[in-house]
Amino acid sequence: MSPSSPYPWSSSGGGRAAPASAVQERPQPQRHPEALRGRVVIVTGGATGLGRAVALEFAQGGCGVAFNYVELPGREVGPQALLTETAIKACGVPCYSALCDVREMDLVEHFVTEVRNKLGGIHYLVNNAGVTHDGALWRLTPEAWSEVMDTNVGGAFNCIHAVAPHMRAQRFGKIVNVASHQAFRPGFGIANYAASKAALIGLTKAAAVDLGSAGINVNAVAPGFVKTELLTQLPREVLERAEHESVLGRVAEPEDVSRVILFLCSEAARHITGQVIIVDGGLTLA
Repeated sequence: MSPSSPYPWSSSGGGRAAPASAVQERPQPQRHPEALRGRVVIVTGGATGLGRAVALEFAQGGCGVAFNYVELPGREVGPQALLTETAIKACGVPCYSALCDVREMDLVEHFVTEVRNKLGGIHYLVNNAGVTHDGALWRLTPEAWSEVMDTNVGGAFNCIHAVAPHMRAQRFGKIVNVASHQAFRPGFGIANYAASKAALIGLTKAAAVDLGSAGINVNAVAPGFVKTELLTQLPREVLERAEHESVLGRVAEPEDVSRVILFLCSEAARHITGQVIIVDGGLTLA
């Protein structure tokens, strides 16, 4: 299906031509590109945190949204997923959400098939799903290493692998991987996380090379600390140090990152691929 093909749920405004005086007025800037309307995005790990902000950003632009989630110990992800789905539908766009572990290729393939069947296509993929299991390198267990690498890198590969045939067939697609500033400047006790995000950047560049001839852009964002519910679980001194070390003197709001992701999926970024945009308020400059 062509990326410009209309969907049954999309609509375009009609009406009489504006008078000459109105035509001469400077148009108001559009926050969301009109090209998003009627298209479909997959946001992995979209029930909470940054993923939720990204999903809502696309929904507000008229884009159909699909997101997956997994249940986590001590967190009621399922109920939060329902709230996120409700908020997306309130924007007047369709939404599909489902349990899906991105580490399992067969589950990812099934999820992608369901998205195409229910929403009509796939135009954008945001690989946001990720986990952490921090600890000093000499104390990291093989299980802690594997779970982080399998989710943060393997999960992104599985999702790109699953959507690539459809994007290649329509000769259009935008993929954004969510890396981290810690791929460039790791702190103590995050060897597995930093390595996974550095590998994700390598995957971004390699996928951009492999998929570029089919008109598919692949980029990454590398956020610093972002104000999500997970950030509140960090010791207060960690947050204060991040604010102090940031050139801008602040920690990112989720929309500071989601709007950059939206830009990378817009026509304004059509000639950008294989790049990493660091959205850290200058943490990596300190």
